[in-house]
Amino acid sequence: MSGTTVAVILSLFSAVAYAAAAVAQERLASRTKGASLLRLLGTGAWWSSVALNASGAVLHVVALRYGPLTVVQPLGALTLVAAVPMGARMAGRRVSAVEWRGTVFTLVGLAAILVVAASGSEPGQVLSVPEALAVAGVSATLIGLLGRPGDRSGLRHAAASGLASGVGSALTQTVTVAATDGSGPLLSRQVIGVALLVAVFAVGGLLLSQFAYRGGLGAPLAVLTLANPVAAAVIGLSLLGEGLRGGALGVLLALAGAALASWGVVLLTRVTPENHPVAAVLALEPESASPEPALVPATPLPDRALVTRRTEPGHLTPL
Repeated sequence: MSGTTVAVILSLFSAVAYAAAAVAQERLASRTKGASLLRLLGTGAWWSSVALNASGAVLHVVALRYGPLTVVQPLGALTLVAAVPMGARMAGRRVSAVEWRGTVFTLVGLAAILVVAASGSEPGQVLSVPEALAVAGVSATLIGLLGRPGDRSGLRHAAASGLASGVGSALTQTVTVAATDGSGPLLSRQVIGVALLVAVFAVGGLLLSQFAYRGGLGAPLAVLTLANPVAAAVIGLSLLGEGLRGGALGVLLALAGAALASWGVVLLTRVTPENHPVAAVLALEPESASPEPALVPATPLPDRALVTRRTEPGHLTPL
Protein backbone atom coordinates (compact mmCIF):
# COMPACT_ATOMS: atom_id res chain seq x y z
CA MET A 1 0.00 0.00 0.00
CA SER A 2 1.50 3.33 -1.06
CA GLY A 3 1.96 6.22 1.30
CA THR A 4 -0.59 8.33 -0.55
CA THR A 5 -3.21 5.57 -0.21
CA VAL A 6 -2.57 5.42 3.54
CA ALA A 7 -2.91 9.20 3.70
CA VAL A 8 -6.25 9.09 1.87
CA ILE A 9 -7.69 6.41 4.19
CA LEU A 10 -6.57 8.27 7.31
CA SER A 11 -8.02 11.50 5.90
CA LEU A 12 -11.42 9.83 5.48
CA PHE A 13 -11.57 8.88 9.16
CA SER A 14 -10.24 12.28 10.12
CA ALA A 15 -13.01 14.00 8.13
CA VAL A 16 -15.72 12.02 9.94
CA ALA A 17 -14.27 12.98 13.34
CA TYR A 18 -14.06 16.64 12.31
CA ALA A 19 -17.65 16.52 11.03
CA ALA A 20 -18.95 15.18 14.34
CA ALA A 21 -16.98 17.88 16.15
CA ALA A 22 -18.41 20.61 13.89
CA VAL A 23 -21.97 19.45 14.55
CA ALA A 24 -21.32 19.36 18.30
CA GLN A 25 -19.83 22.87 18.20
CA GLU A 26 -22.74 24.25 16.17
CA ARG A 27 -25.31 22.81 18.57
CA LEU A 28 -23.41 24.22 21.53
CA ALA A 29 -23.14 27.62 19.86
CA SER A 30 -26.89 27.70 19.13
CA ARG A 31 -27.63 27.05 22.82
CA THR A 32 -25.10 29.51 24.22
CA LYS A 33 -25.28 32.54 21.94
CA GLY A 34 -23.48 35.45 23.54
CA ALA A 35 -21.85 33.23 26.15
CA SER A 36 -18.34 34.07 27.27
CA LEU A 37 -15.36 31.85 26.61
CA LEU A 38 -15.12 30.94 30.29
CA ARG A 39 -18.70 29.71 30.26
CA LEU A 40 -17.99 27.52 27.23
CA LEU A 41 -14.95 26.04 28.95
CA GLY A 42 -17.17 24.98 31.82
CA THR A 43 -19.51 22.84 29.71
CA GLY A 44 -19.10 19.13 29.02
CA ALA A 45 -20.35 19.59 25.44
CA TRP A 46 -17.42 21.88 24.72
CA TRP A 47 -14.88 19.32 25.90
CA SER A 48 -16.64 16.60 23.92
CA SER A 49 -16.16 18.66 20.77
CA VAL A 50 -12.53 19.23 21.75
CA ALA A 51 -12.03 15.45 22.07
CA LEU A 52 -13.56 14.88 18.63
CA ASN A 53 -11.39 17.60 17.12
CA ALA A 54 -8.34 16.08 18.78
CA SER A 55 -9.15 12.65 17.31
CA GLY A 56 -9.50 14.15 13.85
CA ALA A 57 -6.26 16.10 14.33
CA VAL A 58 -4.28 13.00 15.32
CA LEU A 59 -5.47 11.14 12.22
CA HIS A 60 -4.74 14.22 10.12
CA VAL A 61 -1.20 14.50 11.49
CA VAL A 62 -0.45 10.87 10.63
CA ALA A 63 -1.91 11.37 7.15
CA LEU A 64 0.40 14.33 6.61
CA ARG A 65 3.35 12.06 7.32
CA TYR A 66 2.45 9.80 4.39
CA GLY A 67 0.88 12.15 1.85
CA PRO A 68 1.71 15.57 0.37
CA LEU A 69 0.01 18.65 1.77
CA THR A 70 -1.79 19.38 -1.51
CA VAL A 71 -3.45 15.93 -1.34
CA VAL A 72 -4.34 15.66 2.34
CA GLN A 73 -5.81 19.14 2.81
CA PRO A 74 -8.44 19.06 0.01
CA LEU A 75 -9.68 15.73 1.39
CA GLY A 76 -10.83 17.71 4.40
CA ALA A 77 -13.78 18.73 2.21
CA LEU A 78 -15.28 15.37 3.10
CA THR A 79 -16.00 16.94 6.48
CA LEU A 80 -18.64 19.03 4.73
CA VAL A 81 -20.20 15.95 3.13
CA ALA A 82 -20.64 14.28 6.50
CA ALA A 83 -21.47 17.32 8.60
CA VAL A 84 -24.35 18.83 6.59
CA PRO A 85 -26.64 15.74 6.69
CA MET A 86 -25.42 14.88 10.19
CA GLY A 87 -26.29 18.35 11.45
CA ALA A 88 -29.69 18.27 9.74
CA ARG A 89 -30.51 14.93 11.35
CA MET A 90 -29.50 16.19 14.79
CA ALA A 91 -31.71 19.26 14.27
CA GLY A 92 -34.69 17.08 13.27
CA ARG A 93 -35.02 18.39 9.73
CA ARG A 94 -34.22 17.36 6.16
CA VAL A 95 -31.31 18.62 4.12
CA SER A 96 -32.68 21.21 1.69
CA ALA A 97 -32.07 21.14 -2.05
CA VAL A 98 -29.98 24.32 -1.77
CA GLU A 99 -27.77 22.68 0.85
CA TRP A 100 -27.26 19.63 -1.35
CA ARG A 101 -26.37 21.78 -4.35
CA GLY A 102 -23.99 23.91 -2.33
CA THR A 103 -22.31 20.84 -0.88
CA VAL A 104 -21.95 19.14 -4.26
CA PHE A 105 -20.56 22.27 -5.97
CA THR A 106 -18.05 22.78 -3.16
CA LEU A 107 -16.87 19.18 -3.29
CA VAL A 108 -16.64 19.00 -7.09
CA GLY A 109 -14.63 22.21 -7.14
CA LEU A 110 -12.25 20.97 -4.48
CA ALA A 111 -11.95 17.63 -6.30
CA ALA A 112 -10.84 19.49 -9.44
CA ILE A 113 -8.19 21.25 -7.40
CA LEU A 114 -7.12 17.93 -5.91
CA VAL A 115 -6.71 16.31 -9.33
CA VAL A 116 -4.19 18.86 -10.54
CA ALA A 117 -2.52 19.42 -7.18
CA ALA A 118 -1.85 15.80 -6.24
CA SER A 119 1.82 15.08 -6.78
CA GLY A 120 1.49 11.51 -5.55
CA SER A 121 4.77 11.50 -3.64
CA GLU A 122 5.45 11.38 0.06
CA PRO A 123 6.50 14.68 1.63
CA GLY A 124 10.21 15.29 1.90
CA GLN A 125 10.81 19.04 1.97
CA VAL A 126 9.87 20.95 5.12
CA LEU A 127 9.79 24.58 6.20
CA SER A 128 12.93 26.02 7.69
CA VAL A 129 12.69 27.91 10.97
CA PRO A 130 12.82 31.35 9.25
CA GLU A 131 10.16 30.21 6.76
CA ALA A 132 7.95 28.87 9.55
CA LEU A 133 8.26 32.13 11.49
CA ALA A 134 7.48 34.18 8.38
CA VAL A 135 4.42 32.07 7.56
CA ALA A 136 3.23 32.28 11.17
CA GLY A 137 3.67 36.06 11.29
CA VAL A 138 1.83 36.80 8.03
CA SER A 139 -0.94 34.32 8.88
CA ALA A 140 -1.41 35.70 12.39
CA THR A 141 -1.85 39.19 10.93
CA LEU A 142 -4.49 38.00 8.45
CA ILE A 143 -6.27 35.98 11.14
CA GLY A 144 -6.35 39.04 13.40
CA LEU A 145 -7.98 41.10 10.66
CA LEU A 146 -10.54 38.42 9.84
CA GLY A 147 -11.29 37.53 13.45
CA ARG A 148 -12.16 41.01 14.67
CA PRO A 149 -15.69 41.37 16.10
CA GLY A 150 -18.43 43.13 14.18
CA ASP A 151 -21.60 42.64 12.15
CA ARG A 152 -21.85 39.36 10.20
CA SER A 153 -18.52 38.24 11.62
CA GLY A 154 -19.40 34.53 11.46
CA LEU A 155 -18.07 33.95 7.94
CA ARG A 156 -14.97 36.02 8.66
CA HIS A 157 -14.33 33.92 11.76
CA ALA A 158 -14.80 30.79 9.64
CA ALA A 159 -12.27 32.05 7.08
CA ALA A 160 -9.83 32.87 9.88
CA SER A 161 -10.34 29.40 11.35
CA GLY A 162 -9.73 27.75 7.99
CA LEU A 163 -6.59 29.82 7.50
CA ALA A 164 -5.35 28.84 10.96
CA SER A 165 -6.05 25.17 10.26
CA GLY A 166 -4.30 25.24 6.88
CA VAL A 167 -1.22 26.96 8.28
CA GLY A 168 -1.25 24.62 11.27
CA SER A 169 -1.28 21.62 8.94
CA ALA A 170 1.69 22.94 6.98
CA LEU A 171 3.61 23.48 10.20
CA THR A 172 2.50 20.07 11.48
CA GLN A 173 3.90 18.38 8.40
CA THR A 174 7.21 20.12 9.05
CA VAL A 175 7.22 18.75 12.60
CA THR A 176 6.31 15.18 11.65
CA VAL A 177 8.74 14.91 8.74
CA ALA A 178 11.61 16.59 10.59
CA ALA A 179 11.08 14.42 13.66
CA THR A 180 10.85 11.08 11.83
CA ASP A 181 13.19 11.33 8.83
CA GLY A 182 16.22 10.30 10.92
CA SER A 183 18.33 13.23 9.79
CA GLY A 184 18.48 14.83 13.23
CA PRO A 185 17.42 14.48 16.85
CA LEU A 186 13.74 13.78 17.53
CA LEU A 187 13.32 16.89 19.66
CA SER A 188 15.51 19.42 17.90
CA ARG A 189 15.04 23.16 18.31
CA GLN A 190 13.27 23.25 14.97
CA VAL A 191 10.80 20.57 15.99
CA ILE A 192 10.04 22.11 19.40
CA GLY A 193 9.71 25.66 18.06
CA VAL A 194 7.43 24.74 15.17
CA ALA A 195 5.39 22.43 17.45
CA LEU A 196 4.64 25.41 19.70
CA LEU A 197 3.42 27.35 16.68
CA VAL A 198 1.22 24.40 15.72
CA ALA A 199 -0.38 24.44 19.18
CA VAL A 200 -1.10 28.18 18.93
CA PHE A 201 -2.74 27.89 15.50
CA ALA A 202 -4.68 24.76 16.49
CA VAL A 203 -6.21 26.38 19.58
CA GLY A 204 -6.89 29.62 17.71
CA GLY A 205 -8.61 27.78 14.86
CA LEU A 206 -10.77 25.80 17.29
CA LEU A 207 -11.96 28.90 19.15
CA LEU A 208 -12.62 30.83 15.94
CA SER A 209 -14.70 27.97 14.55
CA GLN A 210 -16.77 27.90 17.74
CA PHE A 211 -17.63 31.58 17.30
CA ALA A 212 -18.28 31.06 13.57
CA TYR A 213 -20.89 28.34 14.19
CA ARG A 214 -23.13 30.79 16.04
CA GLY A 215 -24.52 31.66 12.61
CA GLY A 216 -25.34 28.04 11.71
CA LEU A 217 -23.38 25.07 10.37
CA GLY A 218 -23.43 24.88 6.56
CA ALA A 219 -22.07 28.28 5.51
CA PRO A 220 -19.30 28.64 8.15
CA LEU A 221 -18.19 25.05 7.61
CA ALA A 222 -18.11 25.58 3.83
CA VAL A 223 -15.99 28.72 4.18
CA LEU A 224 -13.68 26.97 6.64
CA THR A 225 -13.43 23.94 4.34
CA LEU A 226 -12.50 26.15 1.38
CA ALA A 227 -10.02 28.41 3.21
CA ASN A 228 -8.16 25.48 4.75
CA PRO A 229 -6.81 23.82 1.57
CA VAL A 230 -6.27 27.17 -0.15
CA ALA A 231 -3.94 28.30 2.65
CA ALA A 232 -2.16 24.94 2.67
CA ALA A 233 -1.84 24.90 -1.13
CA VAL A 234 -0.24 28.36 -1.16
CA ILE A 235 2.37 27.17 1.33
CA GLY A 236 2.88 23.84 -0.42
CA LEU A 237 3.29 25.37 -3.87
CA SER A 238 5.44 28.33 -2.86
CA LEU A 239 7.65 26.90 -0.11
CA LEU A 240 7.54 23.10 -0.15
CA GLY A 241 8.23 22.44 -3.81
CA GLU A 242 4.84 20.84 -4.52
CA GLY A 243 3.58 21.56 -8.03
CA LEU A 244 0.48 21.43 -10.17
CA ARG A 245 0.10 18.75 -12.81
CA GLY A 246 -1.02 19.40 -16.36
CA GLY A 247 0.78 22.67 -17.05
CA ALA A 248 -1.42 25.53 -18.24
CA LEU A 249 -4.44 23.22 -18.55
CA GLY A 250 -3.96 22.16 -14.95
CA VAL A 251 -3.90 25.78 -13.81
CA LEU A 252 -7.15 26.47 -15.70
CA LEU A 253 -8.77 23.41 -14.14
CA ALA A 254 -7.67 24.52 -10.69
CA LEU A 255 -9.11 28.00 -11.25
CA ALA A 256 -12.39 26.52 -12.52
CA GLY A 257 -12.54 24.26 -9.47
CA ALA A 258 -11.93 27.23 -7.18
CA ALA A 259 -14.76 29.17 -8.85
CA LEU A 260 -17.16 26.22 -8.57
CA ALA A 261 -16.28 25.66 -4.92
CA SER A 262 -16.79 29.36 -4.22
CA TRP A 263 -20.26 29.21 -5.78
CA GLY A 264 -21.07 26.25 -3.56
CA VAL A 265 -20.05 28.30 -0.55
CA VAL A 266 -22.30 31.16 -1.71
CA LEU A 267 -25.27 28.77 -1.92
CA LEU A 268 -24.62 27.49 1.58
CA THR A 269 -24.42 31.02 2.95
CA ARG A 270 -28.02 31.55 1.83
CA VAL A 271 -29.32 28.82 4.13
CA THR A 272 -29.77 29.84 7.74
CA PRO A 273 -31.94 28.40 10.53
CA GLU A 274 -34.33 31.32 10.05
CA ASN A 275 -34.97 30.87 6.34
CA HIS A 276 -34.77 27.08 6.13
CA PRO A 277 -38.24 25.97 4.96
CA VAL A 278 -38.43 22.84 7.10
CA ALA A 279 -37.14 24.64 10.15
CA ALA A 280 -39.78 27.31 9.64
CA VAL A 281 -42.55 24.69 9.51
CA LEU A 282 -41.23 23.00 12.64
CA ALA A 283 -41.14 26.35 14.39
CA LEU A 284 -44.84 26.84 13.66
CA GLU A 285 -45.99 23.36 14.63
CA PRO A 286 -46.35 23.93 18.40
CA GLU A 287 -48.50 27.00 17.82
CA SER A 288 -50.77 25.33 15.27
CA ALA A 289 -51.04 22.07 17.19
CA SER A 290 -52.03 23.59 20.50
CA PRO A 291 -53.11 27.16 19.95
CA GLU A 292 -53.39 29.35 22.96
CA PRO A 293 -56.99 30.31 23.78
CA ALA A 294 -57.83 33.81 22.77
CA LEU A 295 -58.01 36.18 25.70
CA VAL A 296 -61.28 38.14 25.58
CA PRO A 297 -61.12 41.30 27.62
CA ALA A 298 -63.63 41.20 30.45
CA THR A 299 -66.58 43.55 29.98
CA PRO A 300 -67.29 45.53 33.13
CA LEU A 301 -70.73 45.03 34.56
CA PRO A 302 -72.95 48.11 34.13
CA ASP A 303 -74.15 50.08 37.08
CA ARG A 304 -77.35 48.44 38.37
CA ALA A 305 -79.04 51.77 38.76
CA LEU A 306 -78.57 52.57 35.09
CA VAL A 307 -79.86 49.30 33.70
CA THR A 308 -83.55 49.35 32.97
CA ARG A 309 -86.08 47.15 31.30
CA ARG A 310 -89.41 47.96 29.75
CA THR A 311 -92.33 46.50 31.67
CA GLU A 312 -95.23 48.35 30.27
CA PRO A 313 -95.63 50.57 27.29
CA GLY A 314 -94.11 53.91 28.09
CA HIS A 315 -92.61 52.83 31.46
CA LEU A 316 -89.01 51.90 32.30
CA THR A 317 -88.33 49.98 35.48
CA PRO A 318 -84.84 49.54 37.05
CA LEU A 319 -83.49 45.96 37.10
